[in-house]
Amino acid sequence: MERENTKGIYYTAGAYIFWGVLPIYWKFIDQVSALEILAHRVIWSFVFILLIVGLLKRKLLKNFFQVQMKQKKTWLGLFLASLLISINWFVYIFAVNSNHIVEASLGYFINPLVAVLLGVFILGEKMNKWQAVSFVVAGIGVIYMTLSLGTFPWIALILALSFGFYGLSKKLIKVDSILGLLLETLFIVPFALLFLAYLGINGQHSFATGSLKNDLFLLGSGIATALPLLWFGIGAQKIPLYLVGFLQYIAPTISLLLGVLIYGEAFTKDHAVTFSCIWIALVIFSISNIRQMIKKRKISAFETNPKSV
Repeated sequence: MERENTKGIYYTAGAYIFWGVLPIYWKFIDQVSALEILAHRVIWSFVFILLIVGLLKRKLLKNFFQVQMKQKKTWLGLFLASLLISINWFVYIFAVNSNHIVEASLGYFINPLVAVLLGVFILGEKMNKWQAVSFVVAGIGVIYMTLSLGTFPWIALILALSFGFYGLSKKLIKVDSILGLLLETLFIVPFALLFLAYLGINGQHSFATGSLKNDLFLLGSGIATALPLLWFGIGAQKIPLYLVGFLQYIAPTISLLLGVLIYGEAFTKDHAVTFSCIWIALVIFSISNIRQMIKKRKISAFETNPKSV
């Protein structure tokens, strides 16, 4: 059990570290438009995941087409998920390649709070008082940033909201994560191919135009997308949810450091105030979640064996 737990931590942390350093990957092809990178990311992700599903999840795919494909709710959920993840990928690539890595990292710090908010308003889940406090503190940070910098942090909020709603749609349809990603990309592949054909006809595409570096990085975007998702899918099943919650802050922390220390993006006093509010909110939120989980475990243990508690 302890070995599996350690294995789960390695896989999950590996996924978040990979996501954290991913801006470096997109920076290598920042001369390619965000839409063209997105199109290649969709196509090559589909190809790579199709190979994985063909090798490891063939039975699940067969079962899906025999049972779940008959449910309109599943197809609607997958289409919605594909739309949301496309928006998320595009905005993230745009943010990285237009020198907004700091704001992108803010979006992923906010994301856990957005996820809970969606659970409360859409799934009818209950929010405790400390979670409510964390939302107020985070809200103060976002409002302060808007007023002090004179710009609304739309990149951060689109990333947080699109990924939050994406997670919600995945929760509602309950399809295996890798299989789900295959079907989501399947929805978008035709549009991606049409867009690349349009660029090719107009002589505007970057693929196979002489730059081997661009070609390799565009081809590799499928692996860069699917590999951390595969690691996360393996790791998250082996460790408690609260541990996943802690590890998820690795990615935006690395991205923030990359943006400021490597790519020289501004991190002013106003940024410091905003991020401090978000970090305080996340500390309150995380402690509240841990206490809630410990309480649930004690109740569960008491119900299973009253004498042991």
